[in-house]
Amino acid sequence: MSIKILLTGGTIDKSYNEFNGELDFTASYIPEMLSLGRNKTNTRIEQVLFKDSLEMNESDRQSILKACKNATEDKILITHGTDTMVQTAQLLGAAKLNKTIVLTGAMVPFVFKHSDALFNLGFALGALQTLSTGVYISMNGSVFDWGHVVKNLELGQFELKK
Repeated sequence: MSIKILLTGGTIDKSYNEFNGELDFTASYIPEMLSLGRNKTNTRIEQVLFKDSLEMNESDRQSILKACKNATEDKILITHGTDTMVQTAQLLGAAKLNKTIVLTGAMVPFVFKHSDALFNLGFALGALQTLSTGVYISMNGSVFDWGHVVKNLELGQFELKK
């Protein structure tokens, strides 16, 4: 089984800029995270975007959809910012691709000591291999179907849509 990992940016890949005190992008940490987690799956990484998800627009989401359609793999993991992850999952879910797609990210950048990034990436990679065809969001040990998930901004977590 081969897995395609599509990088789009988001907090999971942000780093601290010591000159201006902001979080920004330099290079992806996903290869390092896969190595630290001793990943043994057959993965191919493709960078689609490198953006904060709040800066994503419809054209960016269409680029993600196109990358999913063009992937020869039927198992796709997408790293994505959490703020608009649900919107991207909805677009992908509505497209009804005959693939298993899992979106994941982090609330805290990988480079910070108490980040959830490594756990989320590993859990999502494992979940991807067991889920049936469809689109899912995997965060903090939970998996949600694309049509039944929301991000609770007050609690800073994903949960079932009521």
